[in-house]
Amino acid sequence: MVIRPLAVTLGDPAGIGPEIITAAWVGRAADAPPFVVYGDAGSLERVGSPVLRVARPQDAADVFSDALPVIDMPLPSPVSPGAPSPAAAWSVINWIAAATQACLSGEARALVTAPISKAVLKSAGFRHPGHTEFIGELTAGAPFSGERGPVMMLAAADLKVTLATIHLPISEVAAALRPDGLLRTARVTAQALVQDFGVVRPRLAMAALNPHAGESGEIGHEELTLIGPVIDILRGEGLEIAGPMPADSLFAPDIRKRFDAMICMYHDQALIPIKMLDFWGGVNLTLGLPVVRTSPDHGTAFDIAGKGLARADSFIAALRMAGEIAHRRSP
Repeated sequence: MVIRPLAVTLGDPAGIGPEIITAAWVGRAADAPPFVVYGDAGSLERVGSPVLRVARPQDAADVFSDALPVIDMPLPSPVSPGAPSPAAAWSVINWIAAATQACLSGEARALVTAPISKAVLKSAGFRHPGHTEFIGELTAGAPFSGERGPVMMLAAADLKVTLATIHLPISEVAAALRPDGLLRTARVTAQALVQDFGVVRPRLAMAALNPHAGESGEIGHEELTLIGPVIDILRGEGLEIAGPMPADSLFAPDIRKRFDAMICMYHDQALIPIKMLDFWGGVNLTLGLPVVRTSPDHGTAFDIAGKGLARADSFIAALRMAGEIAHRRSP
């Protein structure tokens, strides 16, 4: 029987992607599936990986115990750790596209992406805010049963959060919130809890945007005019959802144990509690897509790349979670 591997993308080759991928292979956790890397084999060899170039994802399992299998898609020129190069940008983009296609075709079980630099990709004309939106576009034509994403989820320990807006300046968040967007985020979150995490009846909480949930309109109106009415619609659909709940107390242990996931209005509202709870082990997931996609919950860390300081905890957690969700979707 052919064992389908996870498809791993190298990320920015000047970042810590090559190091954390190598560390994960060296550890070869028994509960994480074999994986194949889409990227520049030379970048992995430079950090000491025993690399074996393979032609197809299905060849990975046979060699995984002896060497790190790589679908070699070489860079146009070598990149040094800590020195990001715009010349590498289109290679990074092509690695993501190829690995995503392997998942769509069924050659790979799930996608795990190492960190990219949005600034480097933007310099090459990349128009997407990040992985989430790009992978959403790459999979847009593929069949999917249910409410469509992409929706970003962060998971750590006993907390799962999803984001109604992602990489926006705080000054733009309120204007970006729309009823259809909040409804989609909540529906995709509930759907993923059932499909990907085995939760029979999801319990959701939706955070407020303003301090003290707006204090009946004294500190903002969005809770009354937007978030509250959306919650009423969702309850009418049969979803168990609380809110709008003040974000300053929502993540306390006694409160968060009442819910399976929290829906947050903006980036830091979601990520601060995740990183306070488990700074090293958080996982980023993209929900509502026909492919399973996870990533570590950190960036390229150019400042420590090549110095032997990078920790692979979050990347290993992303591998494990991708394997678990892929198995739940297709045992």
